[in-house]
Amino acid sequence: MAEEAILGFLESHAEIADSGEFAAQHGIDHNEVVNVIKSLHGFRYIDAQDIKRETWVLTEEGKTYAEAGSPEVQLFLAVPPEGISREELQKRLDPSVFKIGTAQAGKNKWVEMGKQISRKVQHVDDKVKDMLTRIKDGQCIDADNIKALKARKLITPQTWKGYSVKRGPNYAPKRKKAATDLTRENIQRGDWRELEFKEYNFSAKGPPAEGGHIHPLLKVRQQLKNIFLYMGFEEMPTNNFVESSFWNFDALFQPQQHPARDSHDTFFLKVPSTTRELPEDYVERVKRVHESGGYQSRGYGYEWKRDEANKNLLRTHTTAVSTRMLYLLAQKKPFEPKKYFSIDRVFRNEAVDRTHLAEFHQIEGLVCDRGLTLGDLIGVLHDFFSRIGMSKLRFKPAYNPYTEPSMEIFSYHEGLGKWVEIGNSGMFRPEMLLPMGLPEDVRVIAWGLSLERPTMILYGIDNIRDLFGHKVDLGLIKKNPICRLGIN
Repeated sequence: MAEEAILGFLESHAEIADSGEFAAQHGIDHNEVVNVIKSLHGFRYIDAQDIKRETWVLTEEGKTYAEAGSPEVQLFLAVPPEGISREELQKRLDPSVFKIGTAQAGKNKWVEMGKQISRKVQHVDDKVKDMLTRIKDGQCIDADNIKALKARKLITPQTWKGYSVKRGPNYAPKRKKAATDLTRENIQRGDWRELEFKEYNFSAKGPPAEGGHIHPLLKVRQQLKNIFLYMGFEEMPTNNFVESSFWNFDALFQPQQHPARDSHDTFFLKVPSTTRELPEDYVERVKRVHESGGYQSRGYGYEWKRDEANKNLLRTHTTAVSTRMLYLLAQKKPFEPKKYFSIDRVFRNEAVDRTHLAEFHQIEGLVCDRGLTLGDLIGVLHDFFSRIGMSKLRFKPAYNPYTEPSMEIFSYHEGLGKWVEIGNSGMFRPEMLLPMGLPEDVRVIAWGLSLERPTMILYGIDNIRDLFGHKVDLGLIKKNPICRLGIN
């Protein structure tokens, strides 16, 4: 319809001066007219020239004030002739209206500001509302008022784009569709002689062939995975992003009142909101150790609730995977020592900033064997981190609900010239291990760290949002070299 209107109009007229006016006169959407003009211009049926007009439109805040009045006038009208206390006036007005209104009304010397607010004039005109209404109706106002409204972010510029159109060298009242292929039917009918074929551009290049690029996080992840495998560790399955609170918290001997279980730190699921099944005999042992203790522990002495344990969530740590693996290991008889590791995503309901995301990766390693001690843990940590290139380690006592003793791990950072925390570690508590059915002399040593922190250090990235998330620059992935970790 738009194409017929444009070509038909140009058959009897020399020019379409304004595509916007033309669209309005013929009852056609301007976007449709613009698309047809571009197409016809490409085939030289018409020649088109750009038209640009800049207008001012109201912002959302400006629209509000055009209806309800400016904040300064709203505030002035809310002040009775006898005056009013500041606190009482605040109750009458929206907080943003009060804040802006006091500033503007004071600047205009309409009111006396203090603990008691009173009028200094008896009547005011709402010039701001008047100017906003005029702009809304398409009327012009002077440059000084435009500048003032723009400074208050009540108006914003809007550029309108259109075209003026004349007949081109290939003009015809009706477009003749160019054929893109010579078919068998064309030859049989003989109509190929009358066909107009679309020009073939022999100089055109096809899309560049481009290989994939591995993300820096995946490069470091693979190197760390190789280190674990070299040390004889077995990778745990981590394809369960959704976990029950039981495996994520309760089985770890983490009390149900612990702050980390609050919705401020955890993403709970709405559908499905609860788990379907748990190993009942194991659940009963976990409940008992929470409520009244056992295994030389007093427990927490509170009423353990099954409903709380059934809640589904996005796992907050991969230790939930470790719990499942240790429980399965405890069911095998006789006991077999194991070394496990995992590297995968976890989720925390945290505020996003340059060092924190709500979704990140956790590296976890654990050794399960008879008679392990804190000395074994320290030895394994020295071995593991030396392979990453961190030979200077220090350990600081810490607290975790499911490990005792617990240690924070620090390494000396040559670039920063100081000791930085790189992970956490500890020995899993008997209250966690024995309800699973593991032998009493079996100990588990474990440690964990984030994948993002060593990656940021290795690649010189100081903002985690530049490394992981939807705002990552694809050039970062293409240009960065492979990661090289290994024994010094």
